[in-house]
Amino acid sequence: MDTTSPTSSFVHHTVLLAEAVDALEVRPDGHYVDATFGRGGHSRAILQRLGPQGSLTVFDKDPQAIAVAQALAATDARVRVRHSGFCELGTLAPGGVAGVLMDLGVSSPQIDDPARGFSFRHDGPLDMRMDTTRGRSVAQWLESAEVAEMTEVIREYGEERFAQSVAKAIDRRRQERGPLRTTAELAAVVAGAVKTREPGKDPATRTFQAFRIFINAELEELQQALDASLQVLAPQGRLAVISFHSLEDRMVKRFMAKHSRTEVDRRVPFAEPAPNRLGDVQRTMPSAEEVARNPRARSAVLRVATRQEVAA
Repeated sequence: MDTTSPTSSFVHHTVLLAEAVDALEVRPDGHYVDATFGRGGHSRAILQRLGPQGSLTVFDKDPQAIAVAQALAATDARVRVRHSGFCELGTLAPGGVAGVLMDLGVSSPQIDDPARGFSFRHDGPLDMRMDTTRGRSVAQWLESAEVAEMTEVIREYGEERFAQSVAKAIDRRRQERGPLRTTAELAAVVAGAVKTREPGKDPATRTFQAFRIFINAELEELQQALDASLQVLAPQGRLAVISFHSLEDRMVKRFMAKHSRTEVDRRVPFAEPAPNRLGDVQRTMPSAEEVARNPRARSAVLRVATRQEVAA
C-alpha cells in the first residue's frame, strides 16, 4: 500500500503491511495503537478491520506525520492523535490495549525530502530531527561535540569501525572551514575518512545512521516503549515490531526473549518463579516480491509476541 501526505509529494511504501496487521489479530471492538504513525499505511489497514466500537491511538513526533494523522482523525472519530514519541505509550490506561504496532526507523518521505537532512544522497540542511519543533539538530550538536563523544556515538550507534577517524575528520573540518551545515558537507568528510567501503554501501551510511539515532534518542525511546507495552497490553494483546537495522532488532529480540521465559530470582531461592509475560514469539521477513517492489524493505524484520495472562 502506498500512501502520500497531503502536504507533500513524497510517496511512502508501507513495509510488511499485511503481515503486521494480520499479526495484530484485530478485533472489531478493540483499542489498538500505531506507535509510529508515519504516513498512516498501517493505521488505515487497522481501521479497515475495526468496527464502530473500536478505536485507534496513533503516536508520532514528526509534524508532517501528525498533519496526516489529524486529517485522518477529522474524517474518522475512532482515531485519537498524540503528537509525541512512542516513549509516551505508558500514559495510556493499563491493560486497555488489544494490540501495539511499532514500525521503527525513518519513512521514505523523511529520507527523500532534502529539507529534513536524513539522507547523504540529497544535499540539504544537516538536521535529522524527527520532531523539527524541538531539540538540537545534528548541525547544532556538531558545533561543539568533543571528538571522544562523536567517536562513541558513531561507534555505538553506527557500528562504524572507522569511528575515530570520522570524528577527527569532522573536528579538522570545523577548525579549518567552520561548522558543518549541510548533508553534502558531512558526507564528503566521512567519505575522506572511511578507508574501505562495503560493497553497495555509501561510506556515509553508518555515520548518518549513528547521528540520526543519537539526536532522536531512538534506542532509549524504543526501550521505554517496549517496557510500556507490557503495562498497556491486555491479556492476549499482541505486540508487533518492525525494525530495519541490527541495533533495533537486537533490542526487540532480547526484550521478547527475556519476557517469554519464566524468571527465577536467584537472590530468593525459595520464591515462586515469576511467570513469563510474553509468549507465541514469531519472526517474519519481507517476501522476495516485496523487496523487488521496494528495495528499502530488504532489511526489515517483523517480530510479534502475545501478552500472557499473569496470575494475581
